[in-house]
Amino acid sequence: MNRRSFTIAAAATAAAGLAATGVLTRTADATTPQTPKPTVVLVHGAWADASSWKGVAKRLQNDGYPVAAPAVPLRGLSSDAAYLADYLKTVNGPIVLVGHSYGGSVITQAAAGNSHVTALVYLAAFAPDKDETASALTAKFPGSHISDDPNASIPTALSPVPFAQNGTTNVDLYIKPDKFRDVFLSNRLSTQEAAVLAATQRPVTPQALGEPSGTPAWKTIPSWYLVAGDDHLIPPAAERFMAQRAHSHTSEVDAPHDVLLTNPGTVTHVIEDAAHTTAH
Repeated sequence: MNRRSFTIAAAATAAAGLAATGVLTRTADATTPQTPKPTVVLVHGAWADASSWKGVAKRLQNDGYPVAAPAVPLRGLSSDAAYLADYLKTVNGPIVLVGHSYGGSVITQAAAGNSHVTALVYLAAFAPDKDETASALTAKFPGSHISDDPNASIPTALSPVPFAQNGTTNVDLYIKPDKFRDVFLSNRLSTQEAAVLAATQRPVTPQALGEPSGTPAWKTIPSWYLVAGDDHLIPPAAERFMAQRAHSHTSEVDAPHDVLLTNPGTVTHVIEDAAHTTAH
């Protein structure tokens, strides 16, 4: 055997030995391209803002997920959904779209026809069918603390604040500060913490809560639903109804309406389950 043949044979023998020990396998695994993780788009609802996703966003980013949490205008369902639909067009690759509370109504309409949205995740959220409204779904089952008078034109836990826009008068709805801890948090946070959240809440217009929904994306896109079992805003029975109707992968946690603030770990797990299950 000449020197060149000996060198090739020796190299082959060494490679076989490395493969047997797993060294080459690990090297190959390290260089094998991994499927990129989907971008998780987090959509807040009424009486909150994008900062409410802080605990969830941090966990998702630590696990390697690209995260975006756009601000929702909260002016009207059709306009809010159109705003989000345009935003989603700027996101490259697959999207897991997550909605909390009224944000569920927004994602239901905004995702329709978007082939990049691989999963919808509802967190104590509205998942309306065509022509349904958030207000009607809230009243469909007993248990909401948003009003103690079913005949009131404005729910009694809300405070209307008029404002002028384009020459017309409109109304913003705020949760009354003394009602916020009960309605939004089921008294799970301290009075001081609830007072801060009440002071910094984002209002919503009656049009947003009362405008009929369009064709629901959950009829064509797989969905996940986390029911908040101690929700004082959307009755848990309504959440279970919407989850069952959408054939969602459903789980439940003993939590208030603002489940993403009180249970960010549980919320993150549901989102990552959706992302993993629908990965291409």
